[in-house]
Amino acid sequence: MNLKTIGIVISREYLNKVKKKSFIWTTLLVPILVAGLTVGLMVVMMNTKEKVKTIAVVDQSGIVLPYLTDTETIHYLDMSQMQLDSVKAHLADFGVDGVLSVGALDTVEKSVPADIYSAKPFGMELTDNINGRINRAVEDYRISSYDIEGLDQILKDVKANVHLRSYTLAEDGSEKISEAGVYSILSMVLGIFLFLFITLFGGMVMSSVIEEKSSRVVEVLVSSVKATELMFGKIIGIALVALTQFLLWIVLSAAIISIAGAAFGFDKLAASNPTELVGTMGMDADELAAAATAQLADQSELGTVLGTLRNLPFGQLIGLFLVYFVFGYLLYASLFAAIGSAVENEGDTQQLQLPLTIPLMLAYIIALYAFRAPDSQIAFWGSIIPFTSPIVMISRLPFGVPAWEIILSLVLLVLTFLACAWASAKIYKVGILMFGKKSTWKDLWKWFKQK
Repeated sequence: MNLKTIGIVISREYLNKVKKKSFIWTTLLVPILVAGLTVGLMVVMMNTKEKVKTIAVVDQSGIVLPYLTDTETIHYLDMSQMQLDSVKAHLADFGVDGVLSVGALDTVEKSVPADIYSAKPFGMELTDNINGRINRAVEDYRISSYDIEGLDQILKDVKANVHLRSYTLAEDGSEKISEAGVYSILSMVLGIFLFLFITLFGGMVMSSVIEEKSSRVVEVLVSSVKATELMFGKIIGIALVALTQFLLWIVLSAAIISIAGAAFGFDKLAASNPTELVGTMGMDADELAAAATAQLADQSELGTVLGTLRNLPFGQLIGLFLVYFVFGYLLYASLFAAIGSAVENEGDTQQLQLPLTIPLMLAYIIALYAFRAPDSQIAFWGSIIPFTSPIVMISRLPFGVPAWEIILSLVLLVLTFLACAWASAKIYKVGILMFGKKSTWKDLWKWFKQK
């Protein structure tokens, strides 16, 4: 192959994609949309309140109703003197959204049966709230049945609320704070992003090949360059497009995050005094102390998260992400190019594309499991086998992976790419000039065996 010719094809493919308005708009808008979506979701979650529900209560136990106090979203209406069936049959007439039925107290089991009826299903938050209050009523009844003075206070005193803090030890003996939740989220995000990038840009290669073949432009191109030079130039050109877009996304996202951090003043929030924040709310001393303690706990958790983020080896993660993306993309892009050369329109790719989609989906599923058990057998083998390793290995990296596993994974990935690229080139060379016949895997095998 002529490297100069491949360079010309790479330049043509790269400039053709980068100059498109769709590339420019996608590059600029994706970081903004992601940041906006994240902020929007946080705002919605913090400010959206459930519509107030009115719940009729038919309490035959005599112990639950006192615990059912109104909240911002739930209003309780005592209808214990009425028949349950009558209330159920006339919910709208009584102006209630549902009816809570609490059966007679079982003095042997020291419990009560409870059911709730409504015209429409309630949300989990409402049902959990009611269920918790019923359980609290039953617990207090059980405590009182022991007739031990101060038992309720004793149980409150012995109840523990320990927060386990995790640290990782460096080779020099230094300790770095680590929060498993941060690693899990980062693992999941990296795996999903790599899956999307490989699928997106691999599919872009296939679409580009099909477009040139269906428009017969490829007949003109192969008169000037070899088919294999055209294939590798196209694959590498789109790879450079992907890397350009990816690096721009990193820069723009970092800038947006920095601006958002300065705008919202996270450093000031972390340094604020909780008593100053709640002291003007008209709380008494005990409530003020409880609120201050809760806020200090929240700030401690925030500090743990921020400390974990600061200790992450982002340079190594980004570097390996790029390496696995490049070789994972090259592996699948070469296979997608071979499939694209065998068809004349994208509608014919479904049957041929399925064997490539299955390992990608399998890798995605394993990656979602890897953050729960990063050292499990399925996660280990998923990060070693070349067709799943780019996505699964990047999901394991935040938890720490031995160097020999990374090296073995990369060596196998590179060797598999070279083998698949060689096979795809043989298929591409024949398939790109085949017209008027719907190709099958049998045809691809014949083309591969041709000298």
